[in-house]
Amino acid sequence: MAIAALNSAATGLRALSTQIDVIANNLSNAETTAFKASRVNFEDLMYQTLKQPGATNAAGDVAPSGIFVGLGTQISNTQLDLSQGSPDQTNREEDVAIQGSGFFRVKVLSTLGDGTAYTRNGNLFVNNTGELVVGSGDGYRLDPSITLPKGTTDISITQDGEIDATIAGKTAKTKVGNLELTTFINPQGLNQLGGGLYQETDSSGPPITGTPGQNGTGQILQDYLENSNVDPVKELVTLIKTQRSFELNSQSIQTADQALQTIANLKRS
Repeated sequence: MAIAALNSAATGLRALSTQIDVIANNLSNAETTAFKASRVNFEDLMYQTLKQPGATNAAGDVAPSGIFVGLGTQISNTQLDLSQGSPDQTNREEDVAIQGSGFFRVKVLSTLGDGTAYTRNGNLFVNNTGELVVGSGDGYRLDPSITLPKGTTDISITQDGEIDATIAGKTAKTKVGNLELTTFINPQGLNQLGGGLYQETDSSGPPITGTPGQNGTGQILQDYLENSNVDPVKELVTLIKTQRSFELNSQSIQTADQALQTIANLKRS
């Protein structure tokens, strides 16, 4: 049984090591715009059945329970925490935050899936051709594309995504485009690409695109960016608990090793 204990403790060390990696990534992104923290979920492995529940003895008595010895643990999945990050006022007219569950659709390299990805990062810039791009990576173009005319100033973005601006030579503001938001039936199933980007998978379901403020997509807040939703205090507490569990599994290995050493010494004596 000491061998089983060694293997069970080893599975615990592997799983907990991965959890430490996830926590470290969460903490390192505590200041990353619109970052969503991840949580590690565990599940137990198969069991050795030493005695079936309901077995009868020689006297015909039925056992009320059985004897099962578990063989350790493994990670079942990592789960995104998609709760809203707090809005941070930037006083920059190109910055927008999503208040709700939607994503911006952007164009990425064609080698990445179908060349389309989704992000909640609303740190927008205007590139050299006048297109609005997300200010991460090399600048991802919004999809559908929004191009601001030359000489555009005084940009205003409404909660429903309408973009109005003053164009050189005109006194009244002109509508120059509309922001769209996309939702998913199961956003937990999105593929994480890094850079604040997510891609559709069979698990996430197809994208549902619509106007901000309708069908649960969320609203647009101009002059704001969404902060990371990482709670450093919670992550540090989880890290301490994980460290203690790691130490306990290490102690299990040491105890199992001592038991095996004692059994080995019986032959010598």
